[in-house]
Amino acid sequence: MPDTSPETSLGSVFEPLPEWPLFGFADDARPALRAALEAGLPAALATIVALGEGGPRPVGTQMVLAEGVVWGFLSGGCLESDVAGHARQCLADGQPRRLVYGEGSPWPDIRLLCGARIEILLERIAPDDEGALSLLALERARVPARWVSDGLRRACGPVASGPDGRAPDVWQGAFSRRYDPALKLIVLGSDPTALAIATLGGQAGCETTLVRPKGPETPPALPGFAYRREEPAEALTAIGLDPWTAVAVATHEAEMDHAALAIALPSPAFYVGALGARRRVADRKAALKAAGVSDGDVERLHAPIGLDIGGKAPWEVAIAVLGEITALRYAADPPGAPGRRAALTV
Repeated sequence: MPDTSPETSLGSVFEPLPEWPLFGFADDARPALRAALEAGLPAALATIVALGEGGPRPVGTQMVLAEGVVWGFLSGGCLESDVAGHARQCLADGQPRRLVYGEGSPWPDIRLLCGARIEILLERIAPDDEGALSLLALERARVPARWVSDGLRRACGPVASGPDGRAPDVWQGAFSRRYDPALKLIVLGSDPTALAIATLGGQAGCETTLVRPKGPETPPALPGFAYRREEPAEALTAIGLDPWTAVAVATHEAEMDHAALAIALPSPAFYVGALGARRRVADRKAALKAAGVSDGDVERLHAPIGLDIGGKAPWEVAIAVLGEITALRYAADPPGAPGRRAALTV
């Protein structure tokens, strides 16, 4: 698997972009922004703030460009190189830019085959920028954040929750977008299916942990996820379960599965799934209810785990599980699931 961490991403804003856009694998710009600012480097942050018809990427999509750091993509290859050229100028003079591609663009030679009109805000973020530092602090704390910027002035704060919570105001001409904590995936198990789910989760950008109680001290020789050996209750408590957490239980041991589900189902985790035969689901739910798990929490269980795509091989099950998690994550206002909203005030 290619190394696509922001610290070692291929290419530089001061060089032509790489022919293979490995820098576009991840959707979250915060790790790359952190890498640049913690290295003492200013970063150019490009954000799609408006779209006409079509467009492969939604409003709020971002790209980070700094010396030695290129991360994210805005169009699938139509305009990234041009944005990088403007980023050089933005980093040099500190002035924000509104870039328009497609209808009404001053650069008609840059064609968008999708027929879209894309408007991008490009801004210079200094290493000591208070808004960016607040954004990264909230990311570390796994607190939803509201980012507001017009290119010259920025603010960031926690999304309002309760009487003491207050997101920053959105002023005239500013763009606002919400950042939720990164998706966390916890996989319990040790067989090839569990390993495939954990590996695919890591490749998909999830903060992934594989839990194998009393497993080998040496983790599996696979990249992309952390490894723990505690019993389910201890491991899940240590990792933490919040509304941006998905739990996939795949141990093949009834008592261990039960122990994990009894902790995960009443928790804020937005997804809990269990591997196993359909004929066992009723007995499994009855045992959970007998152990004191509420009817509502028991009915949150996704079992058998994953979308019904027909395949049973490890990678096929992994695809089904990540597909089901993604579908629930993007469902319209599911209880406890993360929201993704962006808006431009003009």
